[in-house]
Formats: sequence, C-alpha cells, structure tokens
Amino acid sequence: MTRVEQFELIRRDYFVEGRSIRWIARMRGVHRRTVRQAIVQAVPAARRASRREPKVLTEPMRQAVQAWLQADEQAPAKQRHTGRRIYRRLAKELAYTGAESTVRVHVGRLRRERGLGREVFVPQVHAPGVEAEVDWYEAAVDFPAGRQTVPIFVMRACASGRAFHIAYPRLTQQAFLEAHVAAFDHFGGVFERLRYDNLTAAVKQVLKGRRRVESDRFVALRSHYLFEAVFCRPGLQGAHEKGGVEGEVGRFRREHLVPVPAVSGFEALNRYLYAGCLEDDTRSIGTCPDSVGGQWRQEQAALRALPAEPFETAEVLSPRVDTKARVRVGTNHYSVPVRLSGRRVEVRLQAQQLTVWHGGQVVARHDRLQESQGEALQLDHYLEVLRYKPGAFAQSKPLAQARAQGQWPPEYEQLWQALQARLGEAQGTRQLIEVLLLHRQHDPVAVHRAVREALALGAMELSAIELLVRRSQPQAEAVVPLEALGELQRYGTPRERDLSVYDRLRPSQALEVQP
Repeated sequence: MTRVEQFELIRRDYFVEGRSIRWIARMRGVHRRTVRQAIVQAVPAARRASRREPKVLTEPMRQAVQAWLQADEQAPAKQRHTGRRIYRRLAKELAYTGAESTVRVHVGRLRRERGLGREVFVPQVHAPGVEAEVDWYEAAVDFPAGRQTVPIFVMRACASGRAFHIAYPRLTQQAFLEAHVAAFDHFGGVFERLRYDNLTAAVKQVLKGRRRVESDRFVALRSHYLFEAVFCRPGLQGAHEKGGVEGEVGRFRREHLVPVPAVSGFEALNRYLYAGCLEDDTRSIGTCPDSVGGQWRQEQAALRALPAEPFETAEVLSPRVDTKARVRVGTNHYSVPVRLSGRRVEVRLQAQQLTVWHGGQVVARHDRLQESQGEALQLDHYLEVLRYKPGAFAQSKPLAQARAQGQWPPEYEQLWQALQARLGEAQGTRQLIEVLLLHRQHDPVAVHRAVREALALGAMELSAIELLVRRSQPQAEAVVPLEALGELQRYGTPRERDLSVYDRLRPSQALEVQP
C-alpha cells in the first residue's frame, strides 16, 4: 500500500465513517500524527532529504573528491571535474559501488557556495547528411616542455552527433584548411551545409546581418568541396545557433581532457583525440536507442562524395635565398642547400611543416616555427661551404641547433676531437665533414654505427669508416659459377680444363682478310 492510498483510507474513516483519531490510529497501525496529516491534506508531504553522510561514500573517497576539486582550482575553467566525471573516476579508481546521485549530492554540497549553473540548449531535428557545425576551442595539454594551451578544431554532424577533433600548434589559416580536409576524409564525404561563427580564417569582415566578406582561400576550399557556408550572428546569440557543437566541445573536454592529458607531441595528441572520437561512437545521445556510430552509418550514405583529389591547403611562396643560404617566410628563416644561394625557390607552407622545392624536387624540409624571429638551420645544408671554411664549423649556428635538438651524437664529438688531435684542427674538421657527407649516400643509422665501431677499433680514418659503412650495407648476391648451374652441359662443353680447344685460334687457322 502506498502512502497516498493509506491517506485515502484514513480520510474515509474520519469523514465518512465518523471514526475518532485514536480509533483510526489503533486500527490502521499508524501514529496519530499521521492521522492528523491525512485529515489536513489528501497528498502526503514530501519527505525531507536526509542530511547524514552516506556510508557507501567512504572517508578515502571523500578525501579523493576533495583533492580533485582542489586540483581543479589550478586547471582551466572548462577542464574541471563535474559530478558525473567524479563518479566515473571513483568507480574506476577506488572501486565505488554506490549510485551516481550520491556522488553528485556530495559534490554539490562541497561546491554549492560557488553557485555554478547549467547551460541549456534547445533540441533540434536535422536531416541526415545535410548540416554540420564547425568550431575551435582551447584546451590545456602537458608536453615535455611544460603545459601549453592548444587550439583544437571540431566538426560535428548535426543529425548523428558524430564529431571529429584535431589539434594544431597555432590557429592559422593553413591549420583551418587542413582541418577541413582531414575532417572530410574522416567522415568519408561532404555535408551540404557547414555552420560557422565568425572565424578570422574564413571571414575578413563582418557586415550587417549575416553578410560576410570571406577570404579567398576559404572561398577556394568551399568551391572545391561544393558546400554551403552559413555564419552565425556575433556574440552569445550566435553561439546558440550552433548549440550542438558548443555542447560537443564541453562534453568532449570533460570526457577526454580531464584530467589534463600528458603527451609527447602533437602527433601523439592527435592520436589521443582520434581514439576519443572512435570511443564516442559507442555512446548514445539522450533517449535515442541507437548509438552515435549506428546513426552515423545511416547518415553517411546521404553525404556528397569526396572530390577525386583533396584540396591543396599549402600556401605557395617564391622567396629568394640569401647569402646565408636561408629563405625568409614571414618573420622566420629556414635553411636550404648552399648551392641555391641567390636563386628563387618555391616554398609550400603548411600548418606544421614547410617544404622547399627547386627544379621539381624537394631540397629542404622543416618543421614550421611557431614563434617569431626564429631560425631553423640544418647542418647538412652547409657542409659544402664548411669543407672550405673548416674554421667556421665549431661556432656555426647549425651545429649549435643540432646539439640543442639532440641530433649531434656524442660519438661524432669524440671522432672530431680524435681527428683534430691526429691531423690538426683544420684538416681534422675537414675529415669530419667528409664523414658527415656519407649521410647523403648511405643510411645515417649505418654511418652512425660505423663511427661507433671505428672509435672502438681505433681506426678513425675516413677510408676505414667508409669501409665499415659499406660492409654493413646489404651486399649483392655472389656470382655463382656457371659450372655449378649446369650451364656447360647444355652446350656439351667438357668439364676438364683442356686448353687444346684454343688451337683453332692460331694464326695459321685464322681467316685471311680480303683487301
């Protein structure tokens, strides 16, 4: 019997049958206070929530929750724990078996003084394959050099809710274009319409209403993939026009970027983000019975097919090589082979890489510098000039950068010192440069191994190192004697080494030459 049904019987006994409060309490087995409550109102009052701490949330668990919330004070505001995230960490790390609501109540009690609220989004209905939303957001990531705030691109399919995330060192136009190409490749097709806020990589000027002056590179991207671009209104009102991707950013950040991830570099970070995208295919949105991956399989068939060739995102420049064998790109300088000094080359600039072309071939490749007024110099580009100027080798900036980047093995330093002690400073440096030039003809790993072996053997001449390199390379197959293959038997040639068969070549047997 429910409490409402119990109140109904009490009220019937009192008002219809005319029974007393004492009689009703004795016959119904309830307290007289309950009888008086039923007489006053037909619906029982709501039970007051218990204020005692639930025993299932042990003291070590409460201390862990307190520590996580304290650590959140040093984390970015958008990468802090929610009640659900704390519940999942407790279940995974501390074997918590209670309800999520217990954890949420406890967390709310700890942070109620902060007055945090919820952001509300309006549910919408989208046709499959028609529209996707695009945005950038920032997240803190721990790299070996320290914590860094990185921009992350996200594209979310409105119908299925499937999303793609990819990070770049800086929010540049090349990164914006490359992210689109990567996203379309991930989805396997093109949406009819993409919804944006007013990103500077796409919009040069915001006009009245929804009119925009778009950048030429973005127009070329849109023309290549033939999608329609829709821009939201500026400010908070525009954020509500693409609430799906706004909610995706917050959800993905809480699920996969809390606690702050620690990675070795951007390649590892993007692998981590991609794994998170695939993991999210198994989740369900709201009350939908199918997973995101299941809905996506239905939506993918409605996408427009990809073009035969991907969009060329690189920006092409034509700088002239200066007297220090460098090309200037923006405020930074990059080295090229010294033989190209004074010539014009073609530079293809991408978000994270830069390639230099000349004569239809790649002559230099660099990681793009993200800071300003920087230099990226490769020692190999200067070996020809250092061969004739060995005195400039020790203080050269390319050598200093190679040492700083861990690309100058200690064995090479030992070899250099030994060659200088034996041949003198200039000649010893020249011999070292000849060893470095072996990297262009042979596998650098094999050359490094040969230098190590030469130091162990005490044979530090160039010829000895070159011999060790060649010995480590795969040799051509040995020539097998024809006799072993039975070739002579095919022609009936005797196996004995009888030289009398050559008598027919004597001058007396030779043919006379006719005048």
